[in-house]
Amino acid sequence: MKYCKTCLQPDTRPNSYFDAEGVCPACNYYHTVSAAADWEDRLEEIQDFLKGYERKPDQYFDCIIGVSGGKDSTRQALWVRDKLGLKPLLVCLTYPPEQLTERGVDNVSNLIELGFDVVVSALSPQTWKKMLRQGFFQHTNWARSSEQAILAAVPQLAIKYGIKIIFWGENPGLQLGDMKTVGKTGYDGNNLKYMNTVSGGALDWLLEAGFERDKLDPYLYPVSEEFDKAGIQIIYLGWFWRDWSLINNAAYSCLNGLDIRDDTVENTGDLWGVSSLDEDWVTLNQMIKYYKFGFGRVSDYVNEEIRNGRMTRETGITLLEQFDGACSAEYIETFCEYIDITVEAFWKQVHGSVNKDLFHIEQDGSITRKFKVGFGL
Repeated sequence: MKYCKTCLQPDTRPNSYFDAEGVCPACNYYHTVSAAADWEDRLEEIQDFLKGYERKPDQYFDCIIGVSGGKDSTRQALWVRDKLGLKPLLVCLTYPPEQLTERGVDNVSNLIELGFDVVVSALSPQTWKKMLRQGFFQHTNWARSSEQAILAAVPQLAIKYGIKIIFWGENPGLQLGDMKTVGKTGYDGNNLKYMNTVSGGALDWLLEAGFERDKLDPYLYPVSEEFDKAGIQIIYLGWFWRDWSLINNAAYSCLNGLDIRDDTVENTGDLWGVSSLDEDWVTLNQMIKYYKFGFGRVSDYVNEEIRNGRMTRETGITLLEQFDGACSAEYIETFCEYIDITVEAFWKQVHGSVNKDLFHIEQDGSITRKFKVGFGL
């Protein structure tokens, strides 16, 4: 395990790699491509590009945006409408009642009150719960099936409604380091289909688990042929914003009615309480991700702040040592109650997925680092 020489990104992030100087892709993007960008030219670039997709007389919407009502989707919707002058259709695939937070409901309602047309859809809660449980026990990732459904919902509806432009947020290749998703240009998002969650054979694990094929359509990301036939283009908006960041997006959205989390960072690993606001069990997955790869939610916050020059690497190390992988027992208990398992069964499954090269499981069940934050192994 090695860390980026500039930020605190470890080389354990899937589909990422460091250059010969030991710098991660996200830092390379920020300090080279982004630093040299002419942001007025980029705005003109997207405006010129969109001229080829002008709305036809029989069309009601120019584009489609997947939303949760959170910091990123709220700002995206406002920017697309108020800066680009487009009429977007917002699409929200909501969680079952047991999982959805009141905060999440309020934030989607806020988008409606801001004047947007919003399609809210929900899948069979019984099937959702079974898939969630299967994902946890098969992959120690309860969110695998829900991620598939959330990612698939937007292009599926774009195809159904004949909408050719999909706006997405950050480019996970350039801004996070998942290089499998990099497209032909910095804003081309059509390679999202290569993300591990939705890439070829994404449904195989569910079919092998006995789920009926006719119930899996909402979880299936459209294939390239469907994209090409419908003429769909995904555009990463993060490519066009100089100030794209977790903090800036949250601040902007809060000024426009966003309701954020009031729990502590010790319970959530969420430094500023602004991520994944529509449900709380993602905190478990961030903790599990930490035990698998050595980085969690705090790492994403810290690395962005270091690149933006608002935090030193030393301060970032302190925060990671204190809070990365944090998750309250209460969230674990409510999750276990939902999928009808004991807390002991939960930890048995998690312990089986801990990266033994990075962590040591003590006799009392606690998990301790073998690596030194900021330095590695």
